[in-house]
Amino acid sequence: MKAIAVTKFGGPENMEYLDMNVPSIKSKQVLIKVKATSVNYADIKARHGNKGKGTLPFIPGLEAAGVVELVGEDVQSLQVGQRVLAFPHNGSYAEYIAADENLTFAIPDSMSFETAGACGIVSFLSYHLLANLAQIEEEETVVIHSAAGGVGTTAVQMALALGAGIVIGTVGNENKIKTAKDSGAHHVICYEQDNVAQRVNELTHGKGADIILDSVGRDLTAASFSCLAKYGRLVVFGNSSGSYGNIPAGELHSSCRSVLGFSLGTTRKERPDVLQRIAPKVFPLLEDGRVEINIGQQFSLKDAARAHEWVESRKSTGKVVLMVGE
Repeated sequence: MKAIAVTKFGGPENMEYLDMNVPSIKSKQVLIKVKATSVNYADIKARHGNKGKGTLPFIPGLEAAGVVELVGEDVQSLQVGQRVLAFPHNGSYAEYIAADENLTFAIPDSMSFETAGACGIVSFLSYHLLANLAQIEEEETVVIHSAAGGVGTTAVQMALALGAGIVIGTVGNENKIKTAKDSGAHHVICYEQDNVAQRVNELTHGKGADIILDSVGRDLTAASFSCLAKYGRLVVFGNSSGSYGNIPAGELHSSCRSVLGFSLGTTRKERPDVLQRIAPKVFPLLEDGRVEINIGQQFSLKDAARAHEWVESRKSTGKVVLMVGE
């Protein structure tokens, strides 16, 4: 099979389009012929060696959609020919992947492979952060940092679908404001130009935001805490800035504010049952159009290095998809 392999840690020039062996499957796994996969920022961090120095070469990628080609002898819920979305352990930038049964999900017939290959992480993550961790309530104000990205554009829509009253997005440059607004954000703040805490407090008449989703870190985390309402929830789920921000723990007690952390990667490894409970909640939202996956760009599998360059340039919006095979 053809696959993309990272042969050295570093730049995208170290990604090679190679012939590799089709993976074998264990008794509770399925073999999937991949139709589409997507680029996540975690793939770029892995390529640089910033997510643990794994064994080289390795296939990057966290999610893929395709058709079940073979099932292990102990698999009960899936069958050959089913259209599925999966989170494989050993990379998704390939023509075939092996995935555990409990990390593989049958997708609706109406869902395209492009959408399925792009939706897994952003939709599962957005739903869990808002519904399960932050426990969003009707008419609450939600701030979503990096609102023009794959997670951000999905989280804006998810917040609205779950009953948010006001959704405020933040973006890194003014060219991304339109993307965040097109996703449904009522207000968009450019954090390279404006004082985020001041603007959020102004927009909420001094109350602050009930929920803030922070995948950026650094100074934006401190700014978030400065505009978090009493009983508000700050959810930290990444550090795309390269470092994490500091939380003034002494201010949690009297304000009844909470800081929550989440990693989809850790959950995929430690508690896959959580994802099984999320899927039935997410797929109907995608089917009826309440949440649409913003696919900003498509590349072929062999052009994965170009896709990485595009995402790393910080010019990309929405999800970047790699199409595989015919």
